[in-house]
Amino acid sequence: MRSFVLLLLLFAVPCPRIFAAEKPNIIIILADDLGWADLPAYGHPFHETPHLDRLVKEGMRFTQFYAGPVCSPTRANLQSGQDQARFGITQHIPGHRRPFAKLSDPEVPRQLPLEVKTFAERLGAAGYKTGYFGKWHLGGEGFGPEKQGWQTALEAKGNVASPKVNGKSEAERMADFLSQKATAFIEEHKKEPFLLQVSHAAVHIPLSTTPALQAKYEGKAKTAGYPCNPTYAGLLEELDQSVGRIMDTVERTGLAERTLIIFLSDNGGLEHEQSGKVVTTNRPLRGEKGMLYEGGIRVPAIMRWTSHVPPGSVCDVPAITMDVYPTLMHLAGVNLEEAGAAALDGTNLATLLQDPRAPLSRETLCWHLPHYHHSTPASAIRRGDWKLIEFFESGDLELYHLKADPGEKLNMAEMEKAKTEELRTALVEWRQKVGARMPVPNPNYDAARADELGKGKREE
Repeated sequence: MRSFVLLLLLFAVPCPRIFAAEKPNIIIILADDLGWADLPAYGHPFHETPHLDRLVKEGMRFTQFYAGPVCSPTRANLQSGQDQARFGITQHIPGHRRPFAKLSDPEVPRQLPLEVKTFAERLGAAGYKTGYFGKWHLGGEGFGPEKQGWQTALEAKGNVASPKVNGKSEAERMADFLSQKATAFIEEHKKEPFLLQVSHAAVHIPLSTTPALQAKYEGKAKTAGYPCNPTYAGLLEELDQSVGRIMDTVERTGLAERTLIIFLSDNGGLEHEQSGKVVTTNRPLRGEKGMLYEGGIRVPAIMRWTSHVPPGSVCDVPAITMDVYPTLMHLAGVNLEEAGAAALDGTNLATLLQDPRAPLSRETLCWHLPHYHHSTPASAIRRGDWKLIEFFESGDLELYHLKADPGEKLNMAEMEKAKTEELRTALVEWRQKVGARMPVPNPNYDAARADELGKGKREE
């Protein structure tokens, strides 16, 4: 009798349902240059993002989610499920040159190869309707999203949609324009499985926002120790409003229990404009976009699937943008081995979406940035809580224990020589495995001119 009662109690305990056999709709919302510490849900005291706050309350927030250090590399690994170093897309396309630097960095390919099977191509073959709106940055004419499995596609960049882009008599805010395209796509395909990606320009420079939001944040009390940039805050709230409109459309159409929403950023936050003006901070993380310190590669990540992902949950397991591909294949019931795509570099996160403490089979993550961006050429590896950065100009090695030191303040390379050598060896082996392209000594090196960009080039 006692066993019978316990069994009844077990089944009476509310818990998220296991993933349904029916193919879920999938919405990916990608922010541009949004830092890990920019959202109130990650501790920012000045910015306001009520819709993203709600997404966090209703879904899962990842605390150690990673991307590439700059734009195109992340977009390449997201679309392909493979590390960007395999394609040589280790810098934004087309990159920039420093002709007098100590090292000559490898040329960046101008596009993601068309032979790469994106997750949109595979989900389209599995019966999904696919739509892409916003920034692409993986190739020009002939290499856009419409050539990579996105059946409905509109490329748009910048924070203002011009009449040429929106087809209207006047320009409008890009976040609002992308919201319109996204909500129309959801409405059109609400009775069939769909895949939607909305790639915002916000909060990429040059910064701008609406007069109302500019005035709102100019009048808001500032928080000591934070930049509290009104234009940055307003642009972020525009992004948040777009997220809210998409969420509202999903709920109004009755699709919440059938739709996984994934919110990510393409790299860490850009702390400084090209003028040197500080616009945000990644603290407590070190560094910014274009660096391999945590501030350059750790990003906010939120995933919501009503009645499937535990609401208000927090996942501390390290994950990365190239994990999205195999996760979507699993949820959509696509057998990667049968599809001939078993050799992805990403890891399926489906178990984490049900249990944020579930272990992953993967222990190691690697990054390769053999270019001059906001730092000098380098590679990095994370294994467990240990992280090693190798700088190619000097040969310097930096070792950090991220659990004890997430701000990467204490370089333990000399104190932990065995761990340093273990990780450096593993990093070298990984670079060989993926065919990572390396910088070489520059015969035109001029220390006095090392920071100069090539003619006509600017930092992204």
